[in-house]
Amino acid sequence: MKSLSSSIFSILLVLLFSQWAASLPETDHENFLQCLALNSDNSTSISKVIYTQNNSSYSSILEFSIQNLRFSTSTTPKPLVIVTPLQVSHIQASISCSQRHGMQIRVRSGGHDYEGLSFVSDVPFVIVDLINMSSISVDTENQTAWVQTGATIGQLYYRIAEKSKTLAFPAGVCPTVGVGGHFSGGGYGFLLRKYGLAADNIVDAQLIDAKGRFLDRNSMGEDLFWAIRGGGGASFGVIVAWKIKLVAVPPTVTVFNVQRTLEQNATKIILKWQQVADKVHEDLMIRIFLRSVNSSTEQGKKTMRALFESMFLGGVDQLLPLMQKSLPELGLVNEDCIEMSWIDSILYFAGFHNGESMDVLLDRTPTSRRFFKAKSDYVKEPIPETAWEGIYERFYEEEAEATEMILSPYGGKMSEISESEIPFPHRVGNLYKIHHSVYWEEEGNEIAQKHINWIRRLYSFVAPYVSKNPRAAYINYRDLDIGTNNNKGSYTSFKQASVWGVKYFKNNFNRLVHVKTKVDPANFFRNEQSIPPLSSWWNKRGD
Repeated sequence: MKSLSSSIFSILLVLLFSQWAASLPETDHENFLQCLALNSDNSTSISKVIYTQNNSSYSSILEFSIQNLRFSTSTTPKPLVIVTPLQVSHIQASISCSQRHGMQIRVRSGGHDYEGLSFVSDVPFVIVDLINMSSISVDTENQTAWVQTGATIGQLYYRIAEKSKTLAFPAGVCPTVGVGGHFSGGGYGFLLRKYGLAADNIVDAQLIDAKGRFLDRNSMGEDLFWAIRGGGGASFGVIVAWKIKLVAVPPTVTVFNVQRTLEQNATKIILKWQQVADKVHEDLMIRIFLRSVNSSTEQGKKTMRALFESMFLGGVDQLLPLMQKSLPELGLVNEDCIEMSWIDSILYFAGFHNGESMDVLLDRTPTSRRFFKAKSDYVKEPIPETAWEGIYERFYEEEAEATEMILSPYGGKMSEISESEIPFPHRVGNLYKIHHSVYWEEEGNEIAQKHINWIRRLYSFVAPYVSKNPRAAYINYRDLDIGTNNNKGSYTSFKQASVWGVKYFKNNFNRLVHVKTKVDPANFFRNEQSIPPLSSWWNKRGD
């Protein structure tokens, strides 16, 4: 009893301190800067990685990795300070001083956050940008690698390929995505059906918690290690590095990229794809991009184009019989297929088709920066033809000039892993995942709202045909429409957070909340969709 009382008293003290700190004036960031210098192992070194709004490099550092231009406008809230740590002590000092001086921290690794949560906040905040912490060490003998969270997927793939042509890692296809957020939310690519998610293949991690402690898997404990592999690391601390298990790939893989319009029976092929894509051999992954295009047969008319993009872990001689058996409707022929190494397939799917050197994977400069809004869905039963026709009609609308749906099949390894193995729960029973997105080029809130309203209407239309209770979503395709926390210091109840939490994590949300309560009871690491601590016993009891 005494221990419980002591624990409650300690948590109350932390919470009261947090509330007091949050009330400090914005100008306190000057004291924050002094605090950084005093609390760093080397005040000279940390001064080189601090950027205030008066610094000439501030804007270029802030804007460099922002992918979604919705969060790069004159009215977007800006950080008072950006810290680009070179070492662990810089991160520890940033955490300590933010707590002392009422600043919130947002942690950025690649800048692909769909809702800008890693670099935007409505309260006084600091960005800890891990761009300088990007070292990678590959151990081919043990088939593992340590990768710091500021590295990109492209940099990781490059370092693996430097050492081996038959080792790989099951992460995404966009080379400029940072591994920090990608791995902590799940992370998937063309090896999904063979080896699962990036998060399924993490064997250790290094993290700095709210107390500034530097922890590895052993010292953080299995609960926290479980939580950061798919539960979103930013809720629990600053992840410094991941230790990953590399996977085997053959010397030759086969890729194809085949387009079919509605006039070429695209709908018939999609209907059959829904029946087989999750059941074919796990070495084969076929995803579909759906876009509207101008008809080649009727001037002034729109049609739909389905792009079937695939990688097979083997040669074309094995692939063609497999496709003839499972999806003959596509009419795949030898001329559609290209044999290459796994690393060359990475370049291929990233859009480098002209024999570029794999050195392009080291370039973390965003290849395209656009305004966009995205959503996600999971499909458990094939969507009927009449529904596809309704989807097409919406794609022909004016606001849908630059839109797409990406259908990514599950099955294989994804059906073999338990829903509770890691926080990412979307496993057996899912035929495929949908990524809905709309893009636009013009600035302005009115234009943005027009396109956002369009994707919300599409999302409403497909509701009867996707997962229910909950309508599931993928955290790495962050979507604030599905629910948010009270981010300006006020308490968020478990009930309120569950509105969005169970969509991302299903039954795992409850365990994530308990881990959060244990490791960060004052909710220092928070954002609009961070895991909240259980605090109903002291505030809004019974909510």
